[in-house]
Amino acid sequence: MPYRQFEEYNIQVTEDVKNSFESIINKLGEDTTREGIVKTPERAAKAMQFLTSGYEMDAGAILKGAMFKEDYDDMVIVKNIELYSLCEHHMLPFFGKAHIAYIPNGHIVGLSKLPRIVDVFARRLQVQERLTHDILECINDTLKPKGVAVVIEAAHMCMMMRGVQKQNSTTTTSGFRGQFEKQETRNEFLKLISSDLS
Repeated sequence: MPYRQFEEYNIQVTEDVKNSFESIINKLGEDTTREGIVKTPERAAKAMQFLTSGYEMDAGAILKGAMFKEDYDDMVIVKNIELYSLCEHHMLPFFGKAHIAYIPNGHIVGLSKLPRIVDVFARRLQVQERLTHDILECINDTLKPKGVAVVIEAAHMCMMMRGVQKQNSTTTTSGFRGQFEKQETRNEFLKLISSDLS
């Protein structure tokens, strides 16, 4: 059976954004009736809806739906979570990895939900600093752990393709709450996310 992908889009939003893209492409000097471009406005409209779908999602509800009582009280780390987002300044991509840790306080959360939280906040117009803060505070406020830590490493196309055009630059942001504000706990987390345990 051939691969089929099912996606749902708001018909009116798709039409409005498609018309806007068609106008932009024309103003930039391209012919929107050309064979290779004729469907581009609609494709771009659907792509933008997908890339900003985080506005329609409730990150806290996702975490609450997968919380379980558990006495485990040591560090839980999910590292190398791929993320893709759009810079709110130029609407160009930035992409990289997020590393998340928390120390449970009576509850744990399904591990797959941490990458989902990253996606919820990444699929919005963002800056990396706010993205780091949004993930950190959502976990801290919802799970109420003894501590939470988030580190994001990302490359920004607005720096690589335009402006200073520094292709090899990366940006690192971090946030720590609770026990991770202690130097010893923070150092353990940073050591673990930088090591290869395989």
